[in-house]
Amino acid sequence: MSTLTARISDQDVQGFTPAADQEGLPTHLQSPQTEDYKDNSRIPQLSILQIFWLFFSKFGLFAWGGSVAQISLLKERLVIKEQWISMARFNRVFAVYQILPGPEAAELCMFFGCLAGGRWGGLAAGVGFVLPGFLLMLAASYIYVVVGFGNVYFDASFRALQPMVAAMILRATHKISEHALFSHETKKLSVWLVAFALVTALNSALRINWFISIGVCGLINMAIARRYWPVAGLLFVLQYVGYALYVVYRGVPSPLSLALGIARTPDLPHLFLLGLVAGSLSFGGAYTAIPFIQAEAVVLGGWLPQQTFIDCIAIGNILPAPVVIFATFVGFQGGYIHGGLGYAFAGATVITLGMFFPCFAFTIIGHHVLEKLVHNKFLGAFFDGLCGSIIGVIAIIAVQILGESVGSTGRVTPTTVDGALVVASHDAIAAVLYLLALSALYKFTHKYTSIVLVLCGALAGQFLFV
Repeated sequence: MSTLTARISDQDVQGFTPAADQEGLPTHLQSPQTEDYKDNSRIPQLSILQIFWLFFSKFGLFAWGGSVAQISLLKERLVIKEQWISMARFNRVFAVYQILPGPEAAELCMFFGCLAGGRWGGLAAGVGFVLPGFLLMLAASYIYVVVGFGNVYFDASFRALQPMVAAMILRATHKISEHALFSHETKKLSVWLVAFALVTALNSALRINWFISIGVCGLINMAIARRYWPVAGLLFVLQYVGYALYVVYRGVPSPLSLALGIARTPDLPHLFLLGLVAGSLSFGGAYTAIPFIQAEAVVLGGWLPQQTFIDCIAIGNILPAPVVIFATFVGFQGGYIHGGLGYAFAGATVITLGMFFPCFAFTIIGHHVLEKLVHNKFLGAFFDGLCGSIIGVIAIIAVQILGESVGSTGRVTPTTVDGALVVASHDAIAAVLYLLALSALYKFTHKYTSIVLVLCGALAGQFLFV
C-alpha cells in the first residue's frame, strides 16, 4: 500500500484480516494469492435509483465521524456482511484511492456504484453519499448568514470553537506527516520528503507561491528516484535564482503572491475554479485543501474574513460528509457577498461541484487505468515529492490559524483600558481551550472525538464569552 498521503491504518479501520488469520474464512475473503480481482459475481445489479437510495440512506445519512468512520461503514456493510468483493480486493482498491486527490470514502462509494450499475451507477452512488452533508451545510451556511452576524450567543460559540479548530488542524498535520513523509518505494521515513516539507515552509516565509514549491519538489523527487543528482541539484538552485532575480527587479513578494488569483471575485466561474483547484490538490483529505482556499478567498480575494473561514471548518467537522464539504460554506459566503442570498446558493453549489469533480472524474475513468497510473514508478516519485511539500504548506497554515485563534479573538475591539483587559482575558481563555482540545485529540482517537469537541466548544462558549 502506498504511503503518499495520510493513510488510515489497519488499527484505525478495524476488520482487515491478516493472512495468518484467514484459515476457515470463506474463499471469497481469503488472501490476494487466491483472489480473482475481476470476479463480480457477488455484486447485485441495481438500477440507478436503487444505487442512489442505497448510498444516500445507508451511508450518506450516517457518514458521521470523518473518513475513518465512513470507510469502516462501507467495509462492514458491503465487504464483510454482503460480500460484494473480497477483503483483499477492497484493500487493493483502497490503496489506489489513497494516492488520488479527493475524499477516499466518496471515491469508494463511486467504485461500488460502478460495479453495481456502470459509470452512471458510480455517479449516482457518489451523489447519494455527498448529498446529505451538502444539504446540511447549505442550511448551516444560511443560518450563519441570517443569524450569525451580530448575534452575541452565536458569536460566543464560534469564538470558543476557533482555537479548537486550530488544534484540529495541527493534529491533522501531524497525522498526515506520519505517512506522507514515507517513501513510496522503501516504505520508510524519507529524509528527502522531510526536506521538501521544510523547504516549502521556508519558501512560504519567503512568499514563494505554493504551487511553484510543490511542483519543484515533485520534479526534484522524480530526478532523485532516477539518480539524476545534477538535475535535482539544478532544479533546487534554480528556484532560488529565480526568486533572487524577482527580488532584484520587483522587490520582495507580498503575501498575495502565495495565491494564484483565481478567485479575486466570488462570481460563479471563479468559485467553480477555486473548488476545482483545491479539489485537485486535496491529497490526504480536507486539510490539504485548506491552505489553497484560504490563500485565494481570505488572503488575496479578501472577501472571506479569516474568522469566518475558521468557523466553516468547525461546521465541516460535525456534519455527516467528507470534511471538504466546508467548501460549500465558502461558496455560500462568496456568493452572498457578490450577489445576495439567491446567488449564495448558486455559489455554494458550483464550488462543491468543483471540489468533488476530480474525485468523480478519476473514479469513473476506471479502476484498472488508475492502478497503472499510480503504480508507475516515475509518477509515484512525483506524487511523493508533492505530498511531502504539502506537509510544509499545511504546517504554515496551522501556525497562522493558531495565531488568529489564540493570539487575538478578532471579535473584540480594545477601545478602552477595560476593553483591552477583556481582549487579554479572552485570548487567555482561547489558549486554554486550544491546549485542552489538542490534549484531547492526542489522548482520544475515537472517530467521534472531533464531533464531541465541537459540540462541547459551542456549549462552553455560552459560559465563557457571553
